[in-house]
Amino acid sequence: MKLQTTIPLSKADNPIDYQSSMLLLGSCFVENMGEKLDYFKFQQLQNPFGILFHPLAIENLIVRSIENQNYKEKEVFEQHGRWYCFDAHSDKSSGTKTELVQSLNDALEETRRQLMQTTHLIITLGTAWVYRNIDTEKTVANCHKVPQKNFTKELLSVQEIRESLEKICNTVQSINPKTQLVFTISPVRHLKDGFIENQRSKANLITAVHDLLSSNAKSSISYFESYEIMMDELRDYRFYGKDMVHPNELAVDYIWEKFKAIWISEDSHDTMNQVEVVQKGLSHRPFNPDSDEYLKFKKSLQTKITYLQERYPFMKFG
Repeated sequence: MKLQTTIPLSKADNPIDYQSSMLLLGSCFVENMGEKLDYFKFQQLQNPFGILFHPLAIENLIVRSIENQNYKEKEVFEQHGRWYCFDAHSDKSSGTKTELVQSLNDALEETRRQLMQTTHLIITLGTAWVYRNIDTEKTVANCHKVPQKNFTKELLSVQEIRESLEKICNTVQSINPKTQLVFTISPVRHLKDGFIENQRSKANLITAVHDLLSSNAKSSISYFESYEIMMDELRDYRFYGKDMVHPNELAVDYIWEKFKAIWISEDSHDTMNQVEVVQKGLSHRPFNPDSDEYLKFKKSLQTKITYLQERYPFMKFG
C-alpha cells in the first residue's frame, strides 16, 4: 500500500564536494541547510547580512558587494540604544554607529570575496511581501520594529521577482561565470502575513523562479524542491515546530537527506561519514574522563581528526 506521494528529483549535473566553496543566502531555512553543511565541514559562508527574506534584499547585498558600494553613516539609524541598517537583519545591529558601518562594510567585502570563488550559490526565497520605507521609497530587508506607519506593504509581482533574480544571476556570473546558482523556496509559512497572503507570496516566488528556469538554457541555474517536499511528502503537522510555522528537526533532516541525495557528490559520502564519527565523538561526555578507556578513545579520535585535516586542511573541529 502506497501512503505517500514523492517529489521526483533529478541528480545534479554539478554536485557539491569537499573542494566546493558555497555561499548561502536567504531565509531562515537556508540556515537549516547551512548548519548541516557546517556540521559535515563543507566550505561555506552563510548570510553575512543575517537572514534576508525576500529577493530584493538578496539582490541588494550581491550588487552592493560586487560593485563595492560601501555603507555610509547616513544609511544607519539608532533606536532604543542600538544602531541598525534597513538592509540587514537585526542580529547585525551594533552598539555604535561607527561599529555598525564597519561591520556592514566588512560583510560586503566578505561576500565579494566569497562570490569571486564560490562554486555554488544557494538562495532560499522566503516571501514576496516587502515593506517600503515611506521616507526613502526603498524596500527594506528588515523593519527592526520601527513603527508600521513608516512603511507601506507590497506584494512583489512575478515580473518584479523574475527581474530581481535575473539581476542576481547576471551580476554574480559577471565576476564568476562558473558559479552554480541553486534556487529554492522556503517551506517556512509566513502566516503573520495571513494564510491566503502566504499562498499568494509563495505562488509568485515559485512562478518567477520557474519562469527564469524555462527561459534560461544555462545549466548553471537550478532549483531544489524543498517547499514541494514539505508541502507534499511531509503534509502533516507533526513535521512542524510548536509554532506550526517552521519545519521541525525531523522535517529538516528529511529535506536534508533529499538534498544530499541529489546535490552532494557520492564520492563525498564516505568523508561525510568520517566527519560524523568525529562530531559524535567530540560531543561524547564520559562518566570518568581519567579512565584508560576514555584516554584511548580520545587518542583514537585525535587520529581520525588528524587524518581528515591532512586531506582537508580547511576542516576545523571544536
